[in-house]
Amino acid sequence: MLTAQINEQEETRRIPDSVPSVIDSLYREDQFYIGLTFNLIDQKPSSISQSGFSGGLHLGFIRDFPLNKQRNIAIGTGLGWSLNSFGHNLFIGQTIDGESIFRSLDRSFDYDTNRFTTQLIEAPIEFRWRTSSAESYKFWRVYTGLKLGYIYKFKSNFIQPGNQVVQYDLPELNRFRLGANLTFGYNTFNFHFYYSLNPLFKDAKVDDSEIGMHLVRLGLMFYIL
Repeated sequence: MLTAQINEQEETRRIPDSVPSVIDSLYREDQFYIGLTFNLIDQKPSSISQSGFSGGLHLGFIRDFPLNKQRNIAIGTGLGWSLNSFGHNLFIGQTIDGESIFRSLDRSFDYDTNRFTTQLIEAPIEFRWRTSSAESYKFWRVYTGLKLGYIYKFKSNFIQPGNQVVQYDLPELNRFRLGANLTFGYNTFNFHFYYSLNPLFKDAKVDDSEIGMHLVRLGLMFYIL
């Protein structure tokens, strides 16, 4: 009798060989993202050209809002930070009266560094399609939409032997940014494209041409669930 009781207790304590996994039918693709890009300048005056390496670093979080029962179509909104650097031959200075100076530098002009950097707060709004499911974290994705941004820090840095000109505040700078972006890929590695829809500068000229400048970012985007 005692042996039967012991055997019965062992049976109740025995752990099943396999525990059924719980599938979350209401999963979201909430994601942190990290992007590395090569930056280009488009729609610039003919006398302006890029030089050296121009790159960017982009960090943020996107909240996912599925739109269908399969949850492979969604809207994503979030908040991010973006750092961008551009090397070029556009000199940016200022007169004693505080007026901005824009001048193109030809090859005969001797200087070591001429670039500007921007730091932005960005709010992405995306339409998202993917082949994900509640059981798989590896899938194809296509995300496209808009990015609203604000340049909270701008720095133009010109260095030549014995001279340095640094500018932080430009009335001609269009701090509010609007851009279109496209991200597509599989699993961790995704190609990323961004194009600014409004020019970087307004009411600014060099060599009698509007400076304008639309910024392009090409690179890789990594998502972390």
